[in-house]
Amino acid sequence: MGQSIVLYDGVCNLCNGVVAFTLRRNRKASLKYAALQSDAGRAILRRCGLESIPTDTFIFVENGKPYVKSTAALRLAKHLDGGWRFAYCFIIIPRFVRDSVYTFVAKNRYRWFGRREACLLMRPEYRERFLN
Repeated sequence: MGQSIVLYDGVCNLCNGVVAFTLRRNRKASLKYAALQSDAGRAILRRCGLESIPTDTFIFVENGKPYVKSTAALRLAKHLDGGWRFAYCFIIIPRFVRDSVYTFVAKNRYRWFGRREACLLMRPEYRERFLN
């Protein structure tokens, strides 16, 4: 659990887009990924005590500690290459404000971005970064 793990909704097009975006911007390959619906994702949720969390919640586990919603996204940004890591400075915005925006997007993500029937299969060069 000492690694940094992105837990995402595997059938959400927006979530899969975020995964693809971060894969390309984490050249050190320090991030691992698991869909919330996968066996690995469910096992990580259990270890973190989050087994009942809804799939509209983005989770980032860093050094064994889970972060959710906007805090998860901002902590993830610190692991990206280039100027993206500076997005973490938005952590100064009160969490209730950040999470309100997050919740609004999460509630509308399927309508705005669509969903797929199954989790996205990534390119072969990224396969080892996904937990099964």
